[in-house]
Amino acid sequence: MSILAPVAALLVGATLLLAGNGLQTTLLPIRAQFEVFSDLSIGVMGSAYFLGFVGGCLFTNRLVSRVGHIRVFAAMVAGASSVPQIHVLVVDTLIWWVLRATTGFCMAALFLVIESWLNEKAENRTRGSIFSVYTTLNYTAITVGQLLITLHDPALFPLFAIASVLVSLAAIPVALTGAAAPAPLSEVRLRPLYLVRLSPVGVAGCAAIGMCNGAFWSLGPAFAAGIGLSTTEIAIFMSVTVIGGALSQWPFGRLSDRVDRRIIIITGSLLAASAGLGIYLATDWMPAAIAPLAFAFGAFSFPIYALSVAHVNDFITNESFVEVTSGLLLMNGIAAVIGPLIAASAMAYEGPGALYLFTSSVYLLLAGFAFLRMRVRAAPADAQKADFVVLSESVATSTAGLDPRAEDKLSEGVPSGTADEPPKEELAEEEQPAASR
Repeated sequence: MSILAPVAALLVGATLLLAGNGLQTTLLPIRAQFEVFSDLSIGVMGSAYFLGFVGGCLFTNRLVSRVGHIRVFAAMVAGASSVPQIHVLVVDTLIWWVLRATTGFCMAALFLVIESWLNEKAENRTRGSIFSVYTTLNYTAITVGQLLITLHDPALFPLFAIASVLVSLAAIPVALTGAAAPAPLSEVRLRPLYLVRLSPVGVAGCAAIGMCNGAFWSLGPAFAAGIGLSTTEIAIFMSVTVIGGALSQWPFGRLSDRVDRRIIIITGSLLAASAGLGIYLATDWMPAAIAPLAFAFGAFSFPIYALSVAHVNDFITNESFVEVTSGLLLMNGIAAVIGPLIAASAMAYEGPGALYLFTSSVYLLLAGFAFLRMRVRAAPADAQKADFVVLSESVATSTAGLDPRAEDKLSEGVPSGTADEPPKEELAEEEQPAASR
C-alpha cells in the first residue's frame, strides 16, 4: 500500500470521475428512449461523445500550456459536472448532441491531467503496480456507476444529480493533493499511414474495437431497453459485459505473450462475433441467455484493444513508443465516432438486435484480415515481443501515458530505427509476397 500513498488522492479522483461517467453512459440512452429519440439520434449522441473525446486528447496540451494543469482541471470539472444537469433541464436532440461532445472533451482533458500527474509521481519500480491498480479501478468504477442507475427512475432528475455530484466530488482529492503539478503534456503527432505500415493488424484491431465498443457504449442501453429489459436488467446487462472484459484481459494477454498475438486476436474476434450473434438470436428465442452471452461478449471483445496495441509494440523502436501508443488511442477514438452511426442506422432498419449483427460483422472482418496477414508477414521472435499490458480503450480513459512499457522502452538505449519511419527490416519483410518466403 505504501507505493499507492503518493497517488492515492489522484486515484480517488479518477474513480469518482469514472463512476459519474459510467452512470451517464447508461442513463442517457435510456432517458433518450423515454423522450422518444430515434435510434439514429441516440447513435449520433454516442458519436458526439467520442468526437469530443478525440478533441480533448488533441487540444488539452495547448490548454495546459496556456493556463496550467490546475486551472484546466478546475475548468473541466466545472463543465463536466454542469452538463448532466443541463441534459435534464433542456430535452432537445441537438442540444444533447452538443452536451455529449462537451462531456467527451472534458473527460479526456481530466484524465490526461490526472494520468500525467500519476505518471510523474510513479517510479520505474512501482509504475507497473500503479498501472494495474488504476486499470482495475477503471473497470470497477464504470461497473458501479452503471449499477447506480437502479437507485432511481431514469425519467426523473435524481440520477442526473448523482452523476453531477460524483464528477464534482472528484475535484476535492485532486485539488487538495500535495503532489506538484506535472510537466507540460507532450505534443503527439497522428500519422495513420506510418501506423498502418508498421502493423496493419494492430491498427485494424484498434479501429475494430473502437467501432464495436463505441457502438456498445452508445447503444447498448438502447438495445436492452428496446428488447424490453427493465432498468435493473439493463444495469446488469451492461455491468456483466464490463466484468467479463475485465476478467479476461490477463489470461488473453499472457497467452498472447507465448504465441503469435494474431492467433489470439483471431480467436477473440471469432468468439466475440459468435457471442454477438448469440445475443441477437437470444432476444427472440432465449432471453435468459442474454446476460451470460453479454459476459462472453465482453470477455472476448474487450481484450482485443490491448492485444492490438501489444502487437504494434512488438515492432516499434524505443524512440517511437509514446507516439505510436498515443496514435493508436486516437485512432481508436476516431473509429468510435463512426461505429455508433453505422450501428444506429442498422438498428433503425432491422431493430435493436442489429447492434450485435454490426459488431459480429466487424469482428468477422477483423479475424479474416488478421488471418490473411499471417500468410504475408511472420510473427516477431519471442525475444522481440513487448510484454502485454492491460489497457483501457478510449471510452473510459487515456492510459497510454501510464503504460509501464514506456519507461522500459525509453531506458533500453538500443535504438533499432527512428520515430519517423518503421524499422527497415520489418518493412522489407512486409513488402515481400508470401510465395517468396
